[in-house]
Amino acid sequence: MKYKTRFLLFFVAMILFSLSANFAHPVTPTIIQDLHLNDYMFGVALAMMQLANFLMSPFWGKINNYISSRVSLLICCCGYGIAQVWFAYATTEAMIICARLFAGAFVGGIFVSFLTYVVNVANPEDQPKYLTYSATIHSVAGAFGYLIGGVLGEFSIKGTFLFQAATLIATGILFYAVSLPDGKEKEEVSVQKIVRDANPLRAFLDCGAFMTVAFAALFAVNILINFGNTGFDQAFNYYLKDQLRLTSSYNGIIKAAVGLVSFISNMTLCIWIINKTNTHRSMVILCGVCTLAAVGALMAPGIGLFIAFSILVYAGYSVSLPVLQNMVAAQADPERKNLVMGFYNATKSLGSIAGSLTAGFIYSAGVKLPFVCTAVIYGLGMLAALFYLKKSTK
Repeated sequence: MKYKTRFLLFFVAMILFSLSANFAHPVTPTIIQDLHLNDYMFGVALAMMQLANFLMSPFWGKINNYISSRVSLLICCCGYGIAQVWFAYATTEAMIICARLFAGAFVGGIFVSFLTYVVNVANPEDQPKYLTYSATIHSVAGAFGYLIGGVLGEFSIKGTFLFQAATLIATGILFYAVSLPDGKEKEEVSVQKIVRDANPLRAFLDCGAFMTVAFAALFAVNILINFGNTGFDQAFNYYLKDQLRLTSSYNGIIKAAVGLVSFISNMTLCIWIINKTNTHRSMVILCGVCTLAAVGALMAPGIGLFIAFSILVYAGYSVSLPVLQNMVAAQADPERKNLVMGFYNATKSLGSIAGSLTAGFIYSAGVKLPFVCTAVIYGLGMLAALFYLKKSTK
């Protein structure tokens, strides 16, 4: 098959993955309440997955120097599917935490492999466009995955998880079948070297080879916008169930609306920003929009305005993600791109850990506190983006 056809099929597989990866999210609050677990578990559960994601992302970035991205996608999608079966049958907080940690170890490999596949296989002129496509697919298909999961959850909670697991494993096989080989299957590497590189601490220390003040500022922006978005998302999902008494299908419908808005924004505004504007300056503006939208959601007097401002928060994040992703990829040296993209995904996970844990614990103190936190964190992200803009100008 031709180069463009193989990439088209790769993006189809990515859509299927992004859909299935989000089937369980709208039903997770129901599980927590049905099992009579503590409210903070909605944040702790995701944080545990993101913790493993954070620790393993640099490792997967290094491993992708030795094995093909399509091989790691096959391994990680199957591992993630098994983890969701574990989650389906978990009945205690400890079991849920262990299942989430196991899932996170493989989720890190999936997202790193998405990035390394594009930067290693795509033609240089196609990389910005394809990175934008991948970020858009993650946001838009993920939102529609909420809709599917929310509807399935009305019939069977456990069935939703099992359907998700089967779809994830099938997706891993599809990735392997349609992805272009990058030659790494032919490289020989010792088991001892892979075991040595499996040390997450070593993988983080190796990141010092490319770290600069500018990179540190970009990664700070990445941490903060993912902190803000994850905290907002987790609180929003639980707030709909806990305070507004809406079922999982309503959550899915709202997320489908988010997906539609995000798709339109990414296919128009995002591409225009990347191609026609100074992305460094645009990143400051995007963080500012998310800050104001979070304030609007916090102060909204009714459900309608609350949901409208919430959709704007999601849309702003959806546009900012591919812009930042392209900024990081453009600054990375070709020989270190795998490591850079692995570290990028690790810092993204670090922000998600902080966001989910903070939202989970402060929600118990006040149901609106996570939304206050989102506005503050996005404001700090705007300051970090402004710092990077000044550094890059100099």
